[in-house]
Amino acid sequence: MSEINLSIDGVDPVALYGEKNSKLNLVKKAFPEIRITSRGDKLKLIGEKKITQKVKETFEKMIRMLREHDELSLQTIQDMLNGNNPFAVKISKGDASSTIVNGRSGKPIKAKTVNQKRLFESAENNDIVFAIGPAGTGKTYTAVAIAVRALKNKLVKKIILTRPAVEAGENLGFLPGDLKDKVDPYLRPLYDALDDMFPPDKLEHFMANRIIEIAPLAFMRGRTLDNAFIILDEAQNASSMQLKMFLTRLGPSAKCIITGDISQIDLPHNQRSGLKHSINILEDTEGIGVVYLTTDDVVRHRLVKEIIIAYSKADEKRKAKKEAEKAEKEARYKARMESNSTEEE
Repeated sequence: MSEINLSIDGVDPVALYGEKNSKLNLVKKAFPEIRITSRGDKLKLIGEKKITQKVKETFEKMIRMLREHDELSLQTIQDMLNGNNPFAVKISKGDASSTIVNGRSGKPIKAKTVNQKRLFESAENNDIVFAIGPAGTGKTYTAVAIAVRALKNKLVKKIILTRPAVEAGENLGFLPGDLKDKVDPYLRPLYDALDDMFPPDKLEHFMANRIIEIAPLAFMRGRTLDNAFIILDEAQNASSMQLKMFLTRLGPSAKCIITGDISQIDLPHNQRSGLKHSINILEDTEGIGVVYLTTDDVVRHRLVKEIIIAYSKADEKRKAKKEAEKAEKEARYKARMESNSTEEE
């Protein structure tokens, strides 16, 4: 048996252990054979020496994460328990370049992961950037922060946020109200991001004076978008023609970020997404960047990452089954044709 006493001096116990000890209990569940007791700024670990040392290292990583990042999520702890190194994904607190813009009340809005930072850097160096990744990776939020930064630094005169008005599996039917009331539900994620960037009165002023404009993708047709930072969100729900229409709207002084998740296409089954096609033909074009985000960039609830992985595995199984059925069908057809040929002879 081994006993280790660990000091957590200088770290808020609530931040380390979680509300109602949720974080502490996550570690206890992972190591049921170790007795873990906490009192004040002291932790006591009792159990087999090798496993006790592993628990100690886990808590030391948790403490380091709090000291360097001022945050410690349940997902980060789960990553540690799964053997992943969270410091290979997270950006150091001392890295000032990870701050994109200061939001409401001066709160710094930062790139929280390596790929979010790559998105930021790519937008600095390219006029058009594709940001591709699963839900919860901060694509839209980071893109809006980059656009707000450009507006505040007077690199552009306005921000235009747009997305296809495509129903995500529901038939919404007739929506009451004026045109704004009808399309706002589709654009709500963009409003939510802006709410973090500006005080309500300033955001209202920008919206009223069309310094910030939010509109469905169909409304971009026929326009020339110049001296503006444009974000096309949920681009996986745009057709090839719509994406071509959008990209050819850009004026000489415009910048653009296109976000999308090719695993969540809500278009009718007979309609193809134009996002993959656009990336394939434009990826090597100078001035256009492509950044891929992964499940390691998920910044939502800790279970979102697991959900994405589970759905990806299910999709792979379904595709493999379809390919196997197709191959079997082709083999039967070939055998039948060969049999008919033999009979004729």
